[in-house]
Amino acid sequence: MQNIPLNSLGFAKPASQTRVVVAMSGGVDSSVVAALLCAQGYDVIGITLQLYDMGEALKKAGACCAGSDIQDARSVAAKLGIPHYVLDFENRFKAEVMEDFADTYLAGATPIPCIRCNQRVKFRDLLTTAQDLGADCLATGHYVERRLEHQGTEMHCAADPHKDQSYFLFATTQAQLDYLRFPLGSMTKTEVRQLAVLYDLQIADKPDSQDICFVPQGRYVDVIERLRPGAAEAGDIVHVDGRVLGKHRGIIHYTIGQRRGIDVGGLAEPVYVVKLDAVSRQVIVGPRAALETASLQLKDLNWLGPSRDQACVASGLTVKIRSGSPQLSVKVEFLSDDTATVTFDTPVEGVAAGQACVFYKGTKVLGGGWIASTEASLHTTKCDERAVA
Repeated sequence: MQNIPLNSLGFAKPASQTRVVVAMSGGVDSSVVAALLCAQGYDVIGITLQLYDMGEALKKAGACCAGSDIQDARSVAAKLGIPHYVLDFENRFKAEVMEDFADTYLAGATPIPCIRCNQRVKFRDLLTTAQDLGADCLATGHYVERRLEHQGTEMHCAADPHKDQSYFLFATTQAQLDYLRFPLGSMTKTEVRQLAVLYDLQIADKPDSQDICFVPQGRYVDVIERLRPGAAEAGDIVHVDGRVLGKHRGIIHYTIGQRRGIDVGGLAEPVYVVKLDAVSRQVIVGPRAALETASLQLKDLNWLGPSRDQACVASGLTVKIRSGSPQLSVKVEFLSDDTATVTFDTPVEGVAAGQACVFYKGTKVLGGGWIASTEASLHTTKCDERAVA
């Protein structure tokens, strides 16, 4: 029997017989993915998600998935001559991402809605739609590498460290990773824009989105107050030593590590937000040293690597606690199938409940979990997420 060579997406058949659904946001990255796969001869279908009210979206510049972005995706698909569908995911996006965003802030934690969107909408519902359309895979414009190794499919950091999005994809399951493709993982943003010019795409110079798609101009408090009217209650600003320093208008106005806008005076040294206590409605502040975190508790673990015990006894295991942070050396103790304690070799500043902690071995993404609580290195306070769902 003759061996059929694999095409560029890893299938043993011609590109023309390989159907690919491309998640098209209307931005440069996903548009180049669609154009690149069309140029390689694949059977491409473009799908764009309408994630919130179109009338409101049209007012939002600089945010992904806005109304003008849907029109840009439609125009690119028309130029490429591929089918294009806009799916109304507004209700599920509100329920799965926006409601979680509001509740997490009200519980005193700091959410990452982009991870929730990938986890609960794009890589679950959109992926199912792609399968229903008979697609062999779902391709996106994320900057992350997917490699087929002898032990199976692996996720690795993108070649361009400035664009790497692996942190935001830690919740991807192994089955999803097997179905997904990331054609831009080995490219730089400059190379992607050059391809956009080569393919004569009108969005070649379109700027990258900066805001969370449903939080224009970064005004997240407005979104929370709209979703949970009256939920933000006033309370005390308390020093880690127990002194009440003043009043606040609601913990949703503060984030861990914040220095400006705390509105307390008469102190000998600057203070930072070190804890948000939703139960007592307290904003707890202290010196910069109080921001140093010795360890954290993780919940809802997702694992992509080999066996967890095997990976964690191996040398070189690191974590990221923010997308732009360096990889940090740690020790890990698994408490159950979906919980763990992570202890930093060197204390880290400004770790917040509600954020993600992602495991790496070199460039390989092993998985990660959600930060449930943190333990300060000075033992001045313990930041506990408590009611975060």
